[in-house]
Amino acid sequence: MLTAGEVAGLIAATGWVVLVCVLAMVLVKLARLLTETTKAVSDLNDRLAPLLDDVSVTVTETNRQLVVVEAIAKDVKQVSGHAAKLSAVTQTVFTGPLIKVSALGYGVRRAIEARRTGTARRTGRAR
Repeated sequence: MLTAGEVAGLIAATGWVVLVCVLAMVLVKLARLLTETTKAVSDLNDRLAPLLDDVSVTVTETNRQLVVVEAIAKDVKQVSGHAAKLSAVTQTVFTGPLIKVSALGYGVRRAIEARRTGTARRTGRAR
């Protein structure tokens, strides 16, 4: 039969074996995790380089389009300035004589009315 010390040693050895088995399983799972992580990083790296190239091309094209848009905006600003100047010239050319003709018409109308009322007053006084 086994003595108390031998039983204690047997229990301790069994505990160590269980502990080593659990640690071995943990290490195997950790190794799988590291392997999968390495594969994922490698795949990401493989996909990331073309993606960055595409982003670079997109940014370059966007900058080129912005230069074109800036030129268009400059031309639109210039055209709107010319339109404002043309509007001012048109206003000066047409409204000046129009105001003068209107003032002349008003003066003629007042003169005609003044003659009519003056004639009526004279004829009214004469009666």
